[in-house]
Formats: sequence, C-alpha cells, structure tokens
Amino acid sequence: MNLTLKIWRQKGPNDKGQMVDYNVKNISEHMSFLEMMDVLNEQLVAKDEEPVAFDHDCREGICGMCSLHINGEAHGPDRGITTCQLHMRRFNNGDTITIEPFRAKAFPVIKDLVVDRMAFERIQQAGGFISVNTSGNTQDANAIPISKHAADEAMDAATCIGCGACVASCRNASAMLFVSAKVSQFALLPQGQVEAADRVLNMVKQMDEEGFGNCTNTGACEVECPKGISLENIARMNREFLRASLKG
Repeated sequence: MNLTLKIWRQKGPNDKGQMVDYNVKNISEHMSFLEMMDVLNEQLVAKDEEPVAFDHDCREGICGMCSLHINGEAHGPDRGITTCQLHMRRFNNGDTITIEPFRAKAFPVIKDLVVDRMAFERIQQAGGFISVNTSGNTQDANAIPISKHAADEAMDAATCIGCGACVASCRNASAMLFVSAKVSQFALLPQGQVEAADRVLNMVKQMDEEGFGNCTNTGACEVECPKGISLENIARMNREFLRASLKG
C-alpha cells in the first residue's frame, strides 16, 4: 500500500506544533501500525531528518504506552485493541491517515506524539493500593472467601492498562473510567475494604486536581477502551464516593 500520513509534529512542550504530511510506500497489510511508523522513521533517518517520536514498549497490548489518535479515534478504527495491535489491513491503498497525540489538558505533549501521562500515576499513588499487615499475623489471601461474581468483576476492572483512551475519547477529557476501574478492583474485594473510604475520596480529589473533566455519560470511553472496561465501574465509584462522603 501507498499511504499519505498527516502527523502532528511538535519539538517540545512549549513549542507550537503543526500537521506535517509524509508519504510511505510498499506498506504490507500484514504490518502492525507501529511497524508502519518504524518504516517511516527509517526513511526519515536515511534522509537525515528528525524521526517522529511516539511511545511504545511491549507491542503486545499490555503496557498501554502506544497511545495514538488515528483518524479521530483513540487507538484507531478497530475495537478491543491498542495501537500496537492495529494492523494495516484495516486501511486501503491510497488512504490518508491522520495521526495525533492524545489531547487533554492533563496529558501535555512532550514531543510529537508522546504525551505525559504521569497524572494517572499520581492518581494511583493517591489511593490505588492496599496496606497489608506484614507483622507476622498476615492472612493468606487464598484463604479469604470471595464470591465468583465479585472475583470476576474485580478481575475485569483490573484489566485496565492505563493507556488513556478513555480520556482521549471523552469530550470533557474525563478520567472517570480509569479511576473507577482502579477503585472497583479494590472495592469488590475484602482486602480493599479497610481503606475503601479514604481511597475513593483521595483518588477522586487527585483526579480533579490533575485537571480532568467530568463524565459526559456518552459512553465513548467504554467503546474505545482497548480492554472493554465497563461504565458500571463509574456507577460503582459514584456509590463508593457518596458512601465515603456521608461517612465523613
């Protein structure tokens, strides 16, 4: 395939960015999207031009780093996948593909397609953990009875990889799907009950301080989430937040 790429280029956080057009030729339909980007960068390096900066790590849909906005969709036109799992067979010969970074106030651009998602890490640090008694009186987690339904729901919430697609797809750049997934995976298990009130209050407070918007109730986040995190988690987080607020 021969393709035209319209890519956002920005030298640094304080520089003005712009869309730049590139042409790539002889792209195999069996390539992943990131492999296609590698081909482009090899061409740019061969011409002594600056390669396009983009995030990637595992390339197996696990780490969540390969976050690109492709033709107006987080992670591109497929569903239930990350950008690294998107293949060029989803496109046609002669297509023009627009590639941008995730756009959000809380995700400032570092360079080109790379954004700073440390806001998610700070939200995690605010309460996305449990404190375990390691004094010698610890209880084996496998000895604590948990219903199959609760265990399954907790595991579903825990599959969130923190890629930020929910933020990128929300008109308000809301992080509520991400935060609710992190709250839910603990709220559904007995180990998370001790700090449940502080957890949800602290994580929601940090989310607001980071500059994320509120939920728009459009469901775009669930649709474009590569792991299919359910909106039910947002409802659960709201209940947890209300309960914690009333508890004082």
